[in-house]
Amino acid sequence: MPGIDRRVIQNFDWTLLFLALGLAFVGVINLISAAPEGGEGLLPRAAWRQFLWLGLASLALVITLVPDYRRLERVAIPIYAACIALLVLVLIIAPVINGSQRWIVLGPAHLQPSELMKLAIILLFARLLARYGSSRELHLVDLALPAFLLAIPCVLVLRQPDLGTAMLIALVSGTFLLVAKIRLRSLSWLAAAGIAGASAAWFWYLHDYQKERLLTFLDPERDPLGTAYHAIQSQIAIGSGGVFGQGFNQGPQSQLDFLPEQQTDFVFSVLAEEWGFVGAAVVLLLYLAMMVRGLVIARASKDAFGAYLAVGVVALLFWAGAINVGMVLGVAPVVGVPLPFLSYGGSSLLVSMVGVGLLMNVSMRRYVF
Repeated sequence: MPGIDRRVIQNFDWTLLFLALGLAFVGVINLISAAPEGGEGLLPRAAWRQFLWLGLASLALVITLVPDYRRLERVAIPIYAACIALLVLVLIIAPVINGSQRWIVLGPAHLQPSELMKLAIILLFARLLARYGSSRELHLVDLALPAFLLAIPCVLVLRQPDLGTAMLIALVSGTFLLVAKIRLRSLSWLAAAGIAGASAAWFWYLHDYQKERLLTFLDPERDPLGTAYHAIQSQIAIGSGGVFGQGFNQGPQSQLDFLPEQQTDFVFSVLAEEWGFVGAAVVLLLYLAMMVRGLVIARASKDAFGAYLAVGVVALLFWAGAINVGMVLGVAPVVGVPLPFLSYGGSSLLVSMVGVGLLMNVSMRRYVF
């Protein structure tokens, strides 16, 4: 291709592409069982729509590979500002669906700006930390601006309300602290600020049902037929899967509608019930392979922005997967975080595929200066 360094083509990261497409196809197949109602052609409606979104997300991944990722550093702030504007717009014009304002309706499609904010915050923090440099320790004053820029989307997302996404954005941002050089005293102050922020959110931002979910996580018998119902039914489904599973379309919990939100938040429960421990372990190993590959790319990057960018994407995949799987196993509170590549939802799938595209972009250009 004219204008593109030959080394970029030669270093195309097929491993990441196959891992992403493999997980996405597992997600589509799993949705045939998780959302069997309705149909368009050979596939249930949800699986068919997810398949169409996979096509659009794959195109977005390819588009992400075209520009040199270093150019994204220049537009990180405009992208962040645009996502903030969309979050504000959500609170103004978005319809209330199941008690939440999260989606901008665009004809037959629903756009969830909080999903886009996950990528925007990764780009922004990668830019900020790269500009600070990797040779000096960061003081508390250096972290004041990143903390302020993080607080804005978190507050807006909590207003929707969407506790899970706000937590995920905060956790991804906090992961950057693990790779940046920060003074121990500054980390202590940040920990204190985090505790203060969590306390403030508990008293002024969280809704009663969100508080009840957190309390139920600590005491599952508190409300077994109410807020604990989701987690209890999920554990029953996973347990009934055994080692090899009940078989495709044979899971009693999912097929008899005992499992709530089984095409979104609890889609992993359907997978574990039908394919058992073996199938669930294979999927988790695919995630692990993708994250390990991402960390290798971060280590091999020749510039700080690329390294931070790769770390941010890996953090997004890790925390989203850890929270979701923790929810369905009952070791994390139910906060509504979708499982990347598997949960039904176009915005989530789009963000996951673009994130992989960013990793591939950094990988392909690691020999180009």
